[in-house]
Amino acid sequence: MSQADKAAAFAALHVPGTPLVIYNIWDAGTAKAVSQAGAKAIATGSWSVAEAQGYPDGEHIPLDVLLPIATRIVASTDLPVSIDFEGGYATEPEPLAAHITALIGTGAIGLNFEDQVVGGDGLYPLDTQVARIKAVRAAADAAGVPLFINARTDLFLKSKPDAHADHMAEALDRAAAYAEAGGSGFFIPGLTDHDMITQVCEAASLPVNVMMRGKLSSVSQVAALGVARTSYGPGPFANAMTQAAEGFTAAAAS
Repeated sequence: MSQADKAAAFAALHVPGTPLVIYNIWDAGTAKAVSQAGAKAIATGSWSVAEAQGYPDGEHIPLDVLLPIATRIVASTDLPVSIDFEGGYATEPEPLAAHITALIGTGAIGLNFEDQVVGGDGLYPLDTQVARIKAVRAAADAAGVPLFINARTDLFLKSKPDAHADHMAEALDRAAAYAEAGGSGFFIPGLTDHDMITQVCEAASLPVNVMMRGKLSSVSQVAALGVARTSYGPGPFANAMTQAAEGFTAAAAS
C-alpha cells in the first residue's frame, strides 16, 4: 500500500461512535507488539519517545534523532503510522513546512500538531495557528500525501477542570478554524467531562480525539459520547517503566 493510500485508510478509521484505538508507542519494538496484538494503526506519544531516549518532553529530543526513530517505526509495520510532532519544531510557516516535508519522508501518514507555544507560555493566537496548519497542509499537498493533521488544542491541558467550561467557546472556535485551515481531526487532551466532550463532538466538523485519563475509563464509554479516536498518551510507556523497575526489584530481592 502506498503512503498516500495508507493516509486515506487511516483517515477512514476515524468514525464517530466507533473510535480508533491508539495505544501510543515509542519505538519499533512497541510498534511491532501493538501491531501483532491487532491494532489498526500506530501512533507515537512525544513524551514516551523523548523519555525512551533520555530526553524530557517538549521538543528536547533533537529532530535529527526523532526522524530516524520515526523511519524505523514505519519500517517495522505495514500499518499506517502517525507521529506526535508536538509544535513542528518551528513557529514560522516556512521552516515548519520544511520539517513537515522531512516527516513525510520517514513514511509517516499523520501527525499530532499542537497549538501551545512549546517552551513558551500559553497558546498561539488563533490566526497564527491557522497559518501554521495551512503551512502543514501545503507541505503535505506538495508531497502528494493526504497527511492526517490531528489538530490539538491545549486549552484544557493548560487549565484546571473547574475552568474547562470557560474555554468551551474558544475550543469550538478553534475546531472550526482548524478544520477550515486543513486539519483532519480535533484533539482535546485534558477534557474529561462527558457532557462537554459530547458538545465538542456534536459541534465540530472534524472527528474528535480524546486522551484516556481520569473520568475516561473505557473505549465503549467514550464511543457513546461521539468520539472518533482514543489515545493513551504517555500511559503505556509509564506502565512499561513501572513493570521494568518492579521486575528488577523482584529479581534483586530473590
